[in-house]
Amino acid sequence: MDRDRFPVDPWRLVETAFSLDDIGVTETLFALGNGYLGLRGNHPEGRPAHEHGTFINGFHETFPIRHAEQAYGFAQVGQTIVNAPDAKVMRVYVDDEPLDFDTADIREYERVLDMRTGVLTRHVRWMTPSGKDVVVDVDRMVSFEEKHLAIMRLTVTVLNSDAPVTVSCQLINRQDGEDVYGGRAPGSGKGGFDPRKAERISERVLQPQEYWQDGPRAALSYRTTESGMTVAVVADHLIDTENEYSEHTLTEPDIAKHVFQVQARAGVPVTVTKLVSYHTSRGVPARELVDRGRRTLDRVEAVGVQTQYDRQAAWMAAFWERSDVVIGGHDDLQQATRWCLFQVAQAAARADGLGIPAKGVTGSGYSGHYFWDTEIYVLPFLVYTTPLWARNALRMRYLMLPAARKRAVQLNEAGALFPWRTINGEEASAYYAAGTAQYHINADVSFALGKYVRATGDDEFLYREGVDIAVETARLWATLGFWRYSEDGAHEVFHIHGVTGPDEYTTVVNDNLFTNVMARYNLRFAARVVREMADTAPHEYAAMVRRLGLDEGEPDAWDAAAEAMHIPYSDVLGIHPQDEVFLEREVWDLENTPPELRPLMLHFHPLVIYRYQVLKQADVVLALYLQGNHFTDEEKLADFKYYDPLTTGDSTLSAVVQAILAAEVGYQKLALEYFAQLIFVDLGDLHHNAADGVHVASAGGVWTALVDGFGGMRDHCGELSFDPRLPADWPSLSFPLHWHGTPLQVTITRSELTVVAGEGEPVLFSVRGRDYEVAGGETVTVALAGQGPVIAGRPTLEDIVELLREHGILLSASVPSVTVTTTIPVITDSIAVSDLAGGREELGNTGVDS
Repeated sequence: MDRDRFPVDPWRLVETAFSLDDIGVTETLFALGNGYLGLRGNHPEGRPAHEHGTFINGFHETFPIRHAEQAYGFAQVGQTIVNAPDAKVMRVYVDDEPLDFDTADIREYERVLDMRTGVLTRHVRWMTPSGKDVVVDVDRMVSFEEKHLAIMRLTVTVLNSDAPVTVSCQLINRQDGEDVYGGRAPGSGKGGFDPRKAERISERVLQPQEYWQDGPRAALSYRTTESGMTVAVVADHLIDTENEYSEHTLTEPDIAKHVFQVQARAGVPVTVTKLVSYHTSRGVPARELVDRGRRTLDRVEAVGVQTQYDRQAAWMAAFWERSDVVIGGHDDLQQATRWCLFQVAQAAARADGLGIPAKGVTGSGYSGHYFWDTEIYVLPFLVYTTPLWARNALRMRYLMLPAARKRAVQLNEAGALFPWRTINGEEASAYYAAGTAQYHINADVSFALGKYVRATGDDEFLYREGVDIAVETARLWATLGFWRYSEDGAHEVFHIHGVTGPDEYTTVVNDNLFTNVMARYNLRFAARVVREMADTAPHEYAAMVRRLGLDEGEPDAWDAAAEAMHIPYSDVLGIHPQDEVFLEREVWDLENTPPELRPLMLHFHPLVIYRYQVLKQADVVLALYLQGNHFTDEEKLADFKYYDPLTTGDSTLSAVVQAILAAEVGYQKLALEYFAQLIFVDLGDLHHNAADGVHVASAGGVWTALVDGFGGMRDHCGELSFDPRLPADWPSLSFPLHWHGTPLQVTITRSELTVVAGEGEPVLFSVRGRDYEVAGGETVTVALAGQGPVIAGRPTLEDIVELLREHGILLSASVPSVTVTTTIPVITDSIAVSDLAGGREELGNTGVDS
C-alpha cells in the first residue's frame, strides 16, 4: 500500500489524496454494508465512478443460460445480483458550478473508514473557479441495528463569501440508467471471459411500480422482469441551516430528485441529511414494501438521527469485544486485520437467513453468488465470535434443501446436492466441470454444521434442522460412491469417481483426495448424529425418521462406506496424490511462467491446464488442515513440500490454508509471506480485481490464519487444543473465543499461553498434548518451550524433480508453448527432465535422453 496516501492507523482506513487511477479499488475499500444492504464507496457527487453500486443480498434477476451445446442436467437458469436504486447522490453546486473530482481544484482531502464507529466520513476543501473557498463534509452509515436503513449527511460551508449553494439529492435506477442524468443501461455481455465478473443483461431489468414525492419523502419501487422480485427505496430529506432556502422536487419512474437551493452566507453551514430505507421481497407487492420503508423512517425519526449513530458505535464496540484479534507491535498488520474482520461483519451480520455472497454486498463480482467459501473460510470466524450469524448462514443451507434434493435426483443420486454457485438455491454454474462436479460442497456444508455444533453445543438446531442437512448429504455420498475389491482382493474399498475438488485446474477426476476425506467425515458425522438423537432425544429422532424416511440400516451403511473410503497414497513418493492419476500428468513449471501469463485461467484453455500438475488453490493441503487429526506430521510435511511449488495462488482462497500448514509443518517465514498475501488481497489489490468487490472468504481467512495458523488452535472431535506458532518478530497475539457459551481470551507470547475465562461453564483444553481446565472468571497460564519446528526457505520445483528422479519416474516440467518444431528438441533440466527406471536410452547421436 502507498503509506503516504493510506497511512497506518490501527483503527481507521484513511485516504489522504484522491485518485482516478484506482477509483474502482477505493470504491470497494470504502464500501459500507450490513449483510443485507451494501453501498459502494462512490462519492456523493455521483461522478466519476468505476461502478455505481447499491446491492441487496439475494436481490437478483434470472436469465436463460445459453449453452453452445446442450446436455441433460446442465444448469438452465442463471442468476445475477441486481444493482438496486442508488440513493448515494447528494450533488453540490456553488455559483451553479458542480463539484466534480475529475476537474475540481481540491485543496484538502481526507476520507476515513472508522472501524470503531462503523461510519465513513469525507472532508474536502474546494476552491471554485470564481474563488469561493468551500468546505464539504460528508458522513455515511449503513446501520447494523436497523437492517433496512442507511444515513447520508452532507454539510457545505462557503468560508469566504456569500454564494448560492445547491444540494441535489437523487434516487436513481442505476440498473437501467447509468448516470446522474439518466441514460440507457450499459452494454450487455460479460467483461471479456473473466468468470469472476457479473453477467450484464441488455433488456430492462427493473419494471417501475409505485413512485412518488410527498414533501421531504420520495419513493421508487420496482419488480424484476424475470425473477419477479420486488424492491422499494424510500428516502426522507432533512435540512438544517440558518440560511434562506427553497425546495424543488422531480419524480419520474427511474429518478427522484429533491433539490435544496440555498442563499448561503459566508461561514454559515448548510447540512442536508438523507435517511434511506430499502426493502425487498420474492413475492410481496412493491406497494407493501413502500409501506415498510415508511415505517422504518418514521421509527428512526421518532428517536432522532443521532441515536442511530450512537447505536452504531455501541454495536461496533460489542463486535470488537468478541472479535478483535490483536497483533503486538505491528500496527500495519493490525489495521489490515481489523479491516478484514470488519468486512466479514459487513457481509454477514444482517444476512439473517440469506447466504453470504463471495463479494458480500460490496460489488457485483461473482454475480452475487454464494459458494462453498462461506462454510470453509467464513463460518469459523462467525462460529467462534458471533454464533448467531453462523446459525443464520447454516439455516440458508437448510432452506435450500428442497432445491438440493431436486438437483440430486436430476443427477441420479439420492439425498441432496447443494449447488456450487447460487442465489436462489438452484445451480447457476454453466460450466459443470469446474462447477457442478464439485460435489465436495455437500461435505463442506456438513463440516461447517459440525464445527458450529461442537463449538456452541447447539443441539436444538442440530436436531430440529441441521440433521436434515447431515442425513441428506450423506445419502448422496452413499449412492455417488461405489464398492470395488482392493487390488489384492482382500477387502472391499469405497470409491468416488467423476468429481472435481477445490482445485479448479484439475477437473472430473476419480478419487479426489479432498473429496474422499471430506465425504468420509460427512458419512461418519451423519451416522453419529442419528445415533445420538436416538439415544438422547427420542422425540426429535422419531420426528426426523418420519420427516426424512430414514431406514434404520442407513447409519451402519454410512459408517461402512466411511471406513472403507479409498484415500489415495503413493508408497513410492510418500505423498497423497491429489487424485488417482494426478502424478501421471506433466508438471507445470510455475517458477518459469511469466507474470503476464497469470492467472492461468485467463491465458490458457482449460484443456491445456487440465493436462498438468498445477493447482489453482490448495487441495490436498486443505484436507490436511481440515482433517488434520487423520494425517501424521510426516505426511503433512511431505505433502506440503510436494504441492506448494505446484500451487499458483490464482485463487485468493489458497494463501489461507498455505499459511496455516506452512506454520504447522515449520516453514514459518513462508507462513508469514502467505499471510501478507492474504491480508492485503484487497487493500493491496494483489489479484487486480478488488474493484469488483471485497474477497469476503479471504477476509474471513485472515482470522483463521491468525487463530489456527499462528495461534495453533484446533477443534478436532470437539476438543479444543493449541499448538502455537508465533512469528519471531511478533511480541504477542491475542484473540477472543466463545466455547459452549463461555467467553475466552487467549494470549500468546513466545514463552507462554494464557487463557482467561469469562462467566460460564469450565472449559477443557489442551496445549501440545497436555490437558488443562479453566473455570469461569479464572486464568490459566501454560509455559511454552519454543514455537514449533522451523524450516528455512521454501519448497521448490527442484525438490519435486529430485523426488521423482530418485524414484525413476518420468517427468517433464515445462510451460505450455505454441512453438512448433520438426526436430527433436534438446531437453535440459530447467525445461524438461526425462529419467526412466531402467536407466537411459540414447537416441542415435542426438545426445537427448529419452
